[in-house]
Amino acid sequence: MGAGVIGLSIAHELTVAGHRVRILAAQNALSSVSAAAAALWFPHDVARSAQVLNSAQVTHQRLQQLASRSDTGVRMRQGTVLMRRADTDTSWTCAVPQYEWLDASQLPADLVPGTGVSGVRCTVPVASTDVYLRWLHAAVLALGVRMRTTEVWDLRKVLDQENPDALVVAAGIRSAALLADDDETYPIRGQVVRLANPGLIEWVIDNDNPGGLTYVVPREHDVVCGGTGDRGSWDEQVDSQVEQAILRRALALVPALVGQPVLSRAVGLRPARTSVRVEAVAGYDRPVFACYGHGGAGFTLSWGDATRIAGLIGPA
Repeated sequence: MGAGVIGLSIAHELTVAGHRVRILAAQNALSSVSAAAAALWFPHDVARSAQVLNSAQVTHQRLQQLASRSDTGVRMRQGTVLMRRADTDTSWTCAVPQYEWLDASQLPADLVPGTGVSGVRCTVPVASTDVYLRWLHAAVLALGVRMRTTEVWDLRKVLDQENPDALVVAAGIRSAALLADDDETYPIRGQVVRLANPGLIEWVIDNDNPGGLTYVVPREHDVVCGGTGDRGSWDEQVDSQVEQAILRRALALVPALVGQPVLSRAVGLRPARTSVRVEAVAGYDRPVFACYGHGGAGFTLSWGDATRIAGLIGPA
């Protein structure tokens, strides 16, 4: 259930393990929240447990391998996570092969972070979402995965009508309603604006910017500027005032973007949860598994959690 980056990754790993896989989804990957993401490897808006960090590390390794291929849309890019608080959580650094601590004097000269700011500099995967999701979709089809576009409201009807040996719920924000045993899931509204890329290759994240969450992620043909983190909001409409505030913060942080035209804009609802849910779900007449609640870290955890689901189900 689900054809976003998580669902497609799971389908890939289960097929490689020898299973025959069918995907049911209300929309394809390019219409899902995955398509709105900046797709920078970073465990954003997700509780960082040992399990999450392990999945992040597995995904980093897989995406690094895919970055060697020109058709995947994945590239390894260097960048900086700015830190404005002494208690900033840096546990994610254990999942990257190399990183460097920077004090204020070592921050890149073209950043304008303000005073009292330090940072972590590292190289991580960045995916151009349209290219990557098309590649991943084509890859699972080539493996023999079948896909059907359909709205699903009742998992028991799916079990009766589709007669699967096992079912995996990876439907993002809708997963909790489908399973009906979860009151821990909620949306986090993210809004981004995409600018033409003047030649930037380095990304920057400024989670604690006084004006609000700020990130600038250059990709092949655009630069994703964000963002927002509106917890509990189901609003999927672009807000022009919010967009102007995002641009003010992004351009102050990276002045090289001044004057670049807007290419597109998007809003997505990150499927957040008190903790990522990757487990068997009781109460059904055959195996049902959950894989959702990734917040803003769907790309970051995708291959790791797909591997975990494949391990729970076992080989064919």
